[in-house]
Amino acid sequence: MKKILLLTAGYGEGHNAAARGIRDGLAQVAPEVEVQLRDLFEETFGALHVFVRKAYLTLINHWPRSWGYVYRWLDRKTDFASFQPDVVVSVFPAYPYLLEQISGPNRRCKSVVVVTDSITVNRIWYQCQADYFLLPNERSADVLRAEGIASEQIKAFGFPVSPKFADCVEDRRVPLEKSAPRVLYMINAGTRSAPNLVRRLLDLKIKLTVTVGRDERLRRAIEAVAKASSERNRKIEIVGWTDQLPSMLYASYLLIGKAGGATVQETIAARCPMIINHIVSGQEEGNARLITETNSGAIALSPGEVVAQVQSAFADDARQWREWEANITELSRPRASLEIARFLLSI
Repeated sequence: MKKILLLTAGYGEGHNAAARGIRDGLAQVAPEVEVQLRDLFEETFGALHVFVRKAYLTLINHWPRSWGYVYRWLDRKTDFASFQPDVVVSVFPAYPYLLEQISGPNRRCKSVVVVTDSITVNRIWYQCQADYFLLPNERSADVLRAEGIASEQIKAFGFPVSPKFADCVEDRRVPLEKSAPRVLYMINAGTRSAPNLVRRLLDLKIKLTVTVGRDERLRRAIEAVAKASSERNRKIEIVGWTDQLPSMLYASYLLIGKAGGATVQETIAARCPMIINHIVSGQEEGNARLITETNSGAIALSPGEVVAQVQSAFADDARQWREWEANITELSRPRASLEIARFLLSI
């Protein structure tokens, strides 16, 4: 029976989302395969996990011997050592270097790196000894080709979103002419300005869905805005934590949210253009560039800019939105996790 080890780290939801997508893709394609998904940083460093998370790039680039801590931990973990995977899939850039230290030149398992960054791909992803590099799109694959990585090692299957996106692929939005456009606002950053933005969005001719996660204080603030606007017959739906994001994205015309790796790739999978209202400097800049450079959405960093972009998207018979949708559809790979699963089984 084939054994596949998925290594992730909780340093941004993109890594974990990709790892879960591959795990779920394998479960759907080949349920008989034995799969382990591990976060060695959390398991190894415990309370020091937060510090290590902030310092990992420096550690890898300038202090590779530091991974001896992880190595010695692995040496004590008999359950880990006995797994003996045929393929190790690294969804976080530190792990291929660790694998080199553990296995040396006589590595028997295949090493596969799943790059979750787009366009601005840090060299740390590919300056390691790996058999294959899986990229979320051709623009990112071009970065590795330009750096001399052999073409046969590069596979651009797409970002491994949940297989649920493939299940929803036949879902269709209500034709624009027949309904007010549904806009999904995912509040996962900038919560202080969120009520003001919701208030202004409710003045537009749209159906608004707002996700607040498990933040009860935020929910109450948004509910207060909605109640104050109810007399004007505005339509709003407030959603807490949910596992129905794929179907919600497929039902929406626009997503408003931060440029997180998972968020951007999921909106691409669902062919839902995006207005980015928050960007974490460095790690999310490439995600934002992917949206803007492919003309699949826009950046709007203030409530006023967001409202202006929403209005512009649906003006003139939604000319801008139709252009965005056509472009994002070209990028969409909702079956990526299933294709990656089949590839891992083939090597």
